[in-house]
Amino acid sequence: MCPSDDPSFDSPAAAPVELGGGQDAELPLCVDLDGTLLLGDSLHELVLACLAKQPLLIFLLPFWALRGKAALKDRLARQLDPASLSFVFNEPFLAFLQAEHARGRRLVLATAADYRIAAAVAARTGLFDEVMATTPDRNLRGAAKTRRLVEAFGRRGFDYAGNDRHDLPVWSQARAAIVVAAPGSRIAAQAAALAPVERVFPGAGLAMKPLLHAMRPHQWAKNALVFLPLIAAHRFTEAAPLGQAILAFVALSLVASAGYLVNDLLDLQADRSHARKRSRPLASGALPVAAALPAIGLLLAGGLAAAAAVSLQLVAWIVLYLALTLTYSLWLKRKVLIDVFLLAGLYTHRILAGAIATGIAPSFWLLALSMFFFLSLAMLKRYSELVGTLNLPGQEQRPGGRGYRPEDLDTLGALGAASGFSAVFVLALYIESENVRHLYRTPEVFWLCCPLLLYWISRMWIGARRGKIDDDPLVFALRERVSLMVLGLILVLAGASATLDLRCLALDHCP
Repeated sequence: MCPSDDPSFDSPAAAPVELGGGQDAELPLCVDLDGTLLLGDSLHELVLACLAKQPLLIFLLPFWALRGKAALKDRLARQLDPASLSFVFNEPFLAFLQAEHARGRRLVLATAADYRIAAAVAARTGLFDEVMATTPDRNLRGAAKTRRLVEAFGRRGFDYAGNDRHDLPVWSQARAAIVVAAPGSRIAAQAAALAPVERVFPGAGLAMKPLLHAMRPHQWAKNALVFLPLIAAHRFTEAAPLGQAILAFVALSLVASAGYLVNDLLDLQADRSHARKRSRPLASGALPVAAALPAIGLLLAGGLAAAAAVSLQLVAWIVLYLALTLTYSLWLKRKVLIDVFLLAGLYTHRILAGAIATGIAPSFWLLALSMFFFLSLAMLKRYSELVGTLNLPGQEQRPGGRGYRPEDLDTLGALGAASGFSAVFVLALYIESENVRHLYRTPEVFWLCCPLLLYWISRMWIGARRGKIDDDPLVFALRERVSLMVLGLILVLAGASATLDLRCLALDHCP
């Protein structure tokens, strides 16, 4: 039976919770939860799970916190079923506890986490004989936890496993210490000054490789769209606008990485139930939530500083981009069709950021082309996600909290392909416009880009139906050989059309 199904868990009086029995082979081992048994902090993950479910709770959190940390944990734990949360365990330490439990040692979960969270974890592991945890009137941390354990077992009557400075008072009263230490931490040495340290296990800490992975630098390729107004106007050799476009690229990339971290924090629970996304740094526990929060602040500060070096207008545009991405992460990504239109709009937003940075106004043709083309890619992304989920046994019918269903596949495919073909039609009309005749010496060569783009769009949609596209379509295209060949041919044709007058060869009157 899950903890939430047991009436004893509905009242603070239920803590400590007796979960089982057994003869004690030696002194009991009391175990901390956050950062010790779990790689992360259950309070952080509880906050994120509540915000992902009810974003407007962010306005209530400060008022709940004013009543004390114990009351805050209680209000948060009431917002959802604690048994539904997915946590990442410290596997080496969990294996040690399983071995201790197998040989009959009494294990006690002593944690500052809310008693419902602690009971759910204890029930899931099946290892603990007793649970001591935070109740609405008492936060079981530091001195409060020390008093509770001494009352139960006496001074030096228990061993204790912990991971940070809040556990030092407990170790001062324990017979022996077991330490879970993050890389570079001095906690093991501090514990050794208070009690003999029997074992030291590795813990989660800040590492640059998981942080860089979570920032998704490969996604920065999409921000190269800021150079499109410069390229379309044939002014990419001018140093001043090129430098401004580079700063806009840096600004968008840093802010986008902050947005990816925010999105992963809000998607933490959904990602852990996903066959592929569970390996993401935050979902897997390789990057602690506590390390991601300051990283978000630094990325935002760096991005806005780069934008400010160009103009205040670009800063405002970047802030709007951030607001749109947060709205998407918190709410709109679950709204059918609205999500893909917003994703397409964010691509066009990048083009306009380049226009603001360089002072080059984009043409009607460029905006129309981007609208249809990126709408097709946004639908392709949702389509491939839905196909991928259907191919995974045991997955939910609505992947990652999205609002799409299996019966939407045909509609998504039809709308996405139509948008892609509309983009090619706009390109064809653009090639026949006066703008092209002023900028390109041989517009007829530019026409060959149309069948190439038709081929690429059709090929991508077939690949999506076959389940071969497992990432953002643009990022996938930049890794795929055929897509790169098509892109290269389009660039060669556009370059030849702009620089070579090939009509004179046919008329035999070249200068």
